[in-house]
Amino acid sequence: MIIPYGRQSIGADDIAAVEAVLRSDRLTQGPKVEEFEQALAEYCGARFAVVTSSGTSALHTAYAAVGLSAGDEIISSPITFPATTNAALWQGAKPVFVDVESKTGNINVDLIKASITSKTKAIVPVDYTGRPVNLAAIKKLAQQHNLVVIEDACQALGATYHGKKIGSISDLTVFSFHPVKSITTGEGGAVLTDNENWYKKMKMFVTHGVTKAPDNLTISSPGAWYFEMQLLGNNYRLTDLQAALGISQLKKLDQFVARRRELVTRYSAALADQAAIVTPPADSTSEESAWHLYVIQLQGKLSGQRAEMFKKLQESGVGVQVHHMLSYYHPYYQKLGYLRGACPRAEAWYESIISLPLYPDLTLADQDYVIKTVKDFAESLQK
Repeated sequence: MIIPYGRQSIGADDIAAVEAVLRSDRLTQGPKVEEFEQALAEYCGARFAVVTSSGTSALHTAYAAVGLSAGDEIISSPITFPATTNAALWQGAKPVFVDVESKTGNINVDLIKASITSKTKAIVPVDYTGRPVNLAAIKKLAQQHNLVVIEDACQALGATYHGKKIGSISDLTVFSFHPVKSITTGEGGAVLTDNENWYKKMKMFVTHGVTKAPDNLTISSPGAWYFEMQLLGNNYRLTDLQAALGISQLKKLDQFVARRRELVTRYSAALADQAAIVTPPADSTSEESAWHLYVIQLQGKLSGQRAEMFKKLQESGVGVQVHHMLSYYHPYYQKLGYLRGACPRAEAWYESIISLPLYPDLTLADQDYVIKTVKDFAESLQK
């Protein structure tokens, strides 16, 4: 049996919530979607939330809302799942990658300014592993250059920055509800904002760009059947089944995050004696991670041993993973002209990291097995 690097935590209450919708008249486009949006906005401290079919569709929705288009550029980190910048490519925009900090893997704010051009439309920081980026510095820089901040917080639901929940700080904040994330709806995502204009655009964008709202129609409605397609949208709707699961999961989010932090503390204490393993920085009073991932770095005698250690751990039933291969390493981006060597710190980071299992239902016995196996192989590879 493999101990996975991440997995969902589903209880009887979640199952009952979904079952209730299955027994109702509305499986989709019903009341649970708006209920979930309101609950999510309230939890994070934002005015509005729009839920979507995935974190990827949430990114696309956010980019469309701000009018990202051909000729525009966004600035982001290369250490992320490709969806962060893929969604910008769909709008015809160009991703510009900026190098990262050596300690956290988050975008290096000090390097962003040099990449801002007259074509830059948005800064898209990624809260890598669930740790908030330096949002204050990014917001200040964005305001100076009249840019939008679209925070990719797909890994950071439940995190806080200077006492404020992630989701209430940036112009737009994107979350994911994939099964390995803080909460799950199966697949799913959301965009949060305080901007009512963007909110209205996003509500239309996720359902084909159509509206029935009387106040939004260009002519007086001739009847209840009437709707208007006012922009080119997609079917990015979340179902009521998924929304019901999200509502139930959201009630347990603080509990989930607290459990992750407990497991993180145990990992860091147990691995503190390993000179060749660098553990993640602890939370601070200003930044509290959601701890989506627990990423260790291999150094010293373990440098260059990542592939061998990964293989040995997998063979021993420890489902480690690597998060993430740099976006511009992928063949598609190479064909677009992106070259290796552009972000040397990010590239060094990628070559040294392994993600250890971390999820709320990880038992202490299983975690102890992970710790022992990691230490045993680390010591054997250093001989």
